[in-house]
Formats: sequence, structure tokens, C-alpha cells
Amino acid sequence: MTTTPHPLVTRARQLADDLLAPHAETVDQSEVPTGHIAAIKRSGLLGIGAPEAYGGSAAPASVARETAEILSGACCSTWFVQTQHHTPVATLVKGAPPARERLLGPMARGELLSGVAYAHLRAYPRTPVRVVRERGGWRFDGTVPWYTGWGLNDVMLLAGVTDTGEALFAFTEAREQPGLRASPPMRLAALTAARTVSLELDGLWLPEEAVALRAPYERWAAEDRPKTVTASPAVFGVTEAALGLLDDDTAGPLRTRLAEVRHRAYTLADEAAPHEHLDERLALRLRSYEVMRAATTAALVSGGGRSMALNSKAQRLAREAMFLLLQGQTAESRRAHLSALARIPD
Repeated sequence: MTTTPHPLVTRARQLADDLLAPHAETVDQSEVPTGHIAAIKRSGLLGIGAPEAYGGSAAPASVARETAEILSGACCSTWFVQTQHHTPVATLVKGAPPARERLLGPMARGELLSGVAYAHLRAYPRTPVRVVRERGGWRFDGTVPWYTGWGLNDVMLLAGVTDTGEALFAFTEAREQPGLRASPPMRLAALTAARTVSLELDGLWLPEEAVALRAPYERWAAEDRPKTVTASPAVFGVTEAALGLLDDDTAGPLRTRLAEVRHRAYTLADEAAPHEHLDERLALRLRSYEVMRAATTAALVSGGGRSMALNSKAQRLAREAMFLLLQGQTAESRRAHLSALARIPD
């Protein structure tokens, strides 16, 4: 008995097969083109988790995970640009009505693509971005070390910490403006194509109605922690792509390990409360890294000298895997990962 794929899964596969994968090596050496983003916007994938009342699909989490695996395995740079959008959508769903009513519909329908500028909050008690009350709104000062999708996003969700210890999230246009200046695009070992910059904030003023969320930092951090200990579907997607470059004898055992880790990680995601089994979730995240590292290394070895060419798919996947090892990293996950690596037998 077969199950008909969800329409968004079908669209993701079509995008991956017809557009993303055929151009992935070219994109890797240049930048994510606006045509890729236009196709993502038309696909309905940007509203995958948004309420139907706002033009979204309200699809199950399993569908969101599957589409993420498909897109990341086809072109990790394009996946990374569009995946930023889903946190702002989720923030709006639970956030302040003025921002929600103005932005959630256009974002759910794919009319607007949003980036995020909030990972620096995880450095607390350091406050790279400070927010203070000013003229009935909020003033932002500091540095956003990483902002992905510059020149592709329409809006951004910007966060900082107030002098009363609140995490404050507000939307603004993703462009240079008074008080906001972007660095030149960064040259990175992987995903340079995703157009990542740093942002200098010097008195950026946003009105009260731009605010989507205010919460005590400790409460926000507790809600954020599961994200940083949970295995990423993108890790599974890149692993699957690497396994596709191997013969059956080599891929078989790795595919079995992948299936085991993925099954347990997704079972926890579906059946346990977000704050349950955090230690096990982190252990599974680390195991997913091990399988990804083995699969991408095997793809490099299988390709031999050809893997040294910059247009090698195996090399691209290995560099994307390196990026995914660091994405969403916190002090906790870094310590756990280093400890696990230290225990690997000779």
C-alpha cells in the first residue's frame, strides 16, 4: 500500500529535480539567484506551517521535515536562505496583533520572504544588540554577526536585549536604511552563495507596531533550547544526497544507520513534548552528524581525485556538511560534540 505524497512534498521534489539540483554546483560557486527565490515563493513552501486563514497550508511537521530534506539535499544554499523564513512566520503566529495582521498573510502566501537576525541572542549575557525605548518606539544598536539572504529577503526579523532583560523581536525592511548598514557579502568555506553579511546597527529606530514579540530572556531561551539540541532535517538531506553517490555495498550500512537515527529523532519530535528528552535529542543530533560525516567522506573517497575539483558534487556536499556541523551551535552543543569526538576510538 502506498501513500500519496502531500502536495507540498511533490512541489519540493519538482523544484529539487528540475531547478535546484541541476544548478547546485554553479550556485555554490556564485550566489543563490533571484530566480530560485521566485520559484520558492510561487511553490507555496513559504507558508508550509502558516495558518490556512492567512493563506498558509498548516501542514504537519512531518511534511515540513520532508520538504527540508529534499531542498537541502538538492541545494543547501537555497534551502538555507528559505529556511530562515519559517521562524518569522512562527513568531508572527504567536506574536503581537499589529505585526501579525500586517505581515503574516503576505509571508504565508509567499509575497514576502523574511530573513532572521537573532542568533546572537544565544550569546547572552553578552548583548551584541541592545534595544532601548526611544520616541514611542525602539532603538537598536550593536552588531548582528551573521545575516543570511541579503539582497534576496524582503523583510527581516531583528532581535536584541532590552535594559530590563527582555528579548525583543521586531520586523524591518531588509535593506540599508538610517541606522542599518550591511557589510560586503562574506566569503565562506561553504554556503557563500547564501549571501551572508554582518549588520551594523547605529540608532536604527523601529515603531512599536513593528514589534512581534517581547519576552523575558530566560523564557525565550527555554523555548529556544530544543531547536539547538534537535537533529536537523538538512543533515539527513545532505546525507541522503551523499549516499546517492555511493555504490550499494558502501551505502547500505550507512543508509541503515541513517534510518535508525532519523526514525528515533522524528519519533521524539512527534510524540514527546518539546522540553522532554533533551539529552537524548542532543545525542541523536550528534549521531546524525556522525552518519553525515561518514557519508560525505565516503563520497569524497569514492570520487578520488575528481573530488578536489570545485565543481565536484561530493566536495560541495562535504563542505555543506561542515557548515551544518556549526549551524545553530551553542556552548552546550559544542561541548557535547567535542566530548563525543574525543571518545571516538582509534
